[in-house]
Amino acid sequence: MTYSVFTDKGNRNVNEDSVGAFVKDDAGCFILCDGLGGHGMGDAASSLVVDVFKNRFNDVGAKSGFIGETFGIAQDMLLMEQKRIGAEKKMKTTGVSVVTDGKNVYVGHIGDSRAYIFSKNKVKCRTLDHSIPQMLVLSGEIKESEIRNHPDRSALLRVIGVEWDEPMYEIMRPVSKRKCQAMLLCSDGFWELIDEEKMCELLRRSENVDEWLKMMVDIVKENGIGRDMDNYSAIAVWMQ
Repeated sequence: MTYSVFTDKGNRNVNEDSVGAFVKDDAGCFILCDGLGGHGMGDAASSLVVDVFKNRFNDVGAKSGFIGETFGIAQDMLLMEQKRIGAEKKMKTTGVSVVTDGKNVYVGHIGDSRAYIFSKNKVKCRTLDHSIPQMLVLSGEIKESEIRNHPDRSALLRVIGVEWDEPMYEIMRPVSKRKCQAMLLCSDGFWELIDEEKMCELLRRSENVDEWLKMMVDIVKENGIGRDMDNYSAIAVWMQ
């Protein structure tokens, strides 16, 4: 298992994305968060969640149920921090995590930061955004390709850092590690500027995970010229 990490503030004053990649033995924990709130609140929220994943992975390691349990702990800690500093509803973040115990790959997310799993140089599956455009796709009102330029693409339906009546994160069915060629975690500032076809093309052409991520970053930068680029971040993982 090899991995590569990238994050950049784009054209914004502050980078509210936070990324974490933690590996021990044949287990790994990868977490990417896109903070919301501005004025120092979004970056604090995303950083807190990444730290929770790091500390818990170091304490208990990878296992089934890890992602959901850790999202729940991060949610509680973020709400407590908001109350402590008087910033209720101002510290929010998306979150996407991929965890492997050496046998299976577990994926969980909340918000519109994505995880892709690739097999045989094709997208095997991806998380579905908790956003208005994704909801419109699921209801058949717009096409999948229209998400990237939809005027409501930043309107999120679920995040960490607001009160939940029930858990808002979503956990995918585990995937055998043997069926995972590569994985990509990325914030919306990244995936909005590169489509899945290009991701797969570059995966076929790459000799290692660093090269794959670098080529994708180059495409994102090129497609972002002349635009007010958001923070953009990604974690690329090769399993084979």
